[in-house]
Amino acid sequence: MARRDETGSLPAPRFTRPTRVLLVVAPFYRAIADALVAGAAAALARAEVAHEIVEVPGALEIPTAIALAARSGEFDGYVALGCVIRGETTHYETVCNDSSRGLTLLGLRGLCIGNGILTVETPAQAAVRAEPGGQDKGGGAAEACLHLIALARRFAPAPKPLPEGSFRVAGGDGSEIA
Repeated sequence: MARRDETGSLPAPRFTRPTRVLLVVAPFYRAIADALVAGAAAALARAEVAHEIVEVPGALEIPTAIALAARSGEFDGYVALGCVIRGETTHYETVCNDSSRGLTLLGLRGLCIGNGILTVETPAQAAVRAEPGGQDKGGGAAEACLHLIALARRFAPAPKPLPEGSFRVAGGDGSEIA
């Protein structure tokens, strides 16, 4: 298996203004989720980015939780963290596909989301991918989120100047404003 340091990765961006990220975690497999959170939190700390954590019942609830949190306007980005391990039924495909599709649709709406939902065959595969000393997919998802935040800020529309004479100041008739 390729280690994270053997792949091409971009250096994490640095921000000049405060940045907040929400980690949305499905702790169904608690040890895996905790390792993903540790990796994501470490990556955000290195970039000096503040974060909060919320937990949801499972991977299917992660996109909905992100959509709800986005309405608050409190966060610049989101990191989806969880694990889906193949079982004996087709539920695996449903959870993997629908959680991924939900995150993609939110991203296409302009939300900055790093997807750290592991989709694996075995718990051993999940452990290797989750551990900060291993593939550190939690850290990778946080860094992906940071890159998207940087792109969103870069491509944000510039504020348009107000045309001359297009507005009046309260009390513009010469009266004083208390």
